[in-house]
Amino acid sequence: MEKIFYMVSLGCPKNLVDSEIMAAQLLLDNWQITPDASRASLYLINTCAFLPAARREAEDAIRDAIRWKRRKIGRRIVVAGCLPERLRDSNAADVYPQVDFFLRVDAIPQLPEILRTGFQPAFGGEPRFLADHTMPRLLLTVPSTAYLKISDGCDNRCAYCAIPLIRGGLRSRPATSVLTEAKALIDGGVKELVVIAQDITAFGHDRPESGDNIAALLRGLAAIDGDFRIRLLYTHPAHYTDEFIDTVASTKKIVPYLDIPLQHISDRILKAMGRRVTREQTEELLDRIRQRIPGVVLRTTFITGLPGETEAEFAELCDFVTRRRFERCGVFTYAAEPGTPAAEMPDQVPNPLAEERADQLMELQHPIMESRNREWIGRTDRVLIDRIAGGRAWGRGTMDAPDIDNAIEISGTKGLKNGQFSDIVVTGADAFSLSGRPARK
Repeated sequence: MEKIFYMVSLGCPKNLVDSEIMAAQLLLDNWQITPDASRASLYLINTCAFLPAARREAEDAIRDAIRWKRRKIGRRIVVAGCLPERLRDSNAADVYPQVDFFLRVDAIPQLPEILRTGFQPAFGGEPRFLADHTMPRLLLTVPSTAYLKISDGCDNRCAYCAIPLIRGGLRSRPATSVLTEAKALIDGGVKELVVIAQDITAFGHDRPESGDNIAALLRGLAAIDGDFRIRLLYTHPAHYTDEFIDTVASTKKIVPYLDIPLQHISDRILKAMGRRVTREQTEELLDRIRQRIPGVVLRTTFITGLPGETEAEFAELCDFVTRRRFERCGVFTYAAEPGTPAAEMPDQVPNPLAEERADQLMELQHPIMESRNREWIGRTDRVLIDRIAGGRAWGRGTMDAPDIDNAIEISGTKGLKNGQFSDIVVTGADAFSLSGRPARK
């Protein structure tokens, strides 16, 4: 059969980078990629397994692939990424015998060889694979935006979180490797580098002898020649330093946008979660960020329904969210992940109650986000244009990360170009979108 593959990439941007690496490997091995599964001989699914909903999505994708495989002899299915890691202590082949290969994270560099030979190497324990600048990527984002994964794995070991069980411990890339890749992306036309990891503020903590840290890395990125901006995702409140805050505040190329998943605010819940910060420390950090980074946009997430969460603790969280008025906020319901300490805690909160609390919290946040968006009306923002069609354009400004936050819809496209920055006057807003027009010159 012809070497044509169809790819499904599920989950977070960190997963997408792995998908881009696998796609590039196949292209270099004379495979073709297609958006039409009916043309393909290989169905490649890169899975997420972080939460039950993500696993259900992965399982749905596998069932789609199995139906696809049955329609033609000789087709093959590869299931890669986090789900094979989650299933590594069980026999995944017994669950889905129609899947030809379950590709664990450490096997990513060997995908073409595995497909050629049919031999799948065995790996034990946690993943150790860490991509570097020598590994080609097929960018699957809009051409002007690219994710820059600076580390993999996590050492935070929050009580509710399965990421260390799936992706292993923290593995930071050498700063020189990150900078080499970043320069290549910028030279290739990328206008927004989105720096990602499970926790970018922990960068270099696993290699203290190297002297690498996130602040120094950001200064190195900003020193690269070119008209581009840097956006930061996934920081941990326990790892903020004055150097990091001051670097964000003083570096023009860094967008004043910080993603800080706080998860809760009750001291007892924070301790049970293993977050290593108190409410007082969190409040002080937020005050410091607001004071030292003018116009900063704060994105956060919270978890409702951790075992033992009381009505009073949930009310404390609601009061905190109302008072702090985050520009961007998401809420997850707690899920008992096998193998995590929280799964063994007493007083598990019934899922319907956790979901009800999540809905209540988002109901509080909606008018806050609308109010925050409306504060931009009349202001001019530097917007990266992602798409132009039918006399309108769409892009993202300071407040919005790709595929996570809002987009700004722009009426009138004169002078606008895909993948370029343009000054846009915000003319309207609601909780989930902005509208605007090109600024008059």
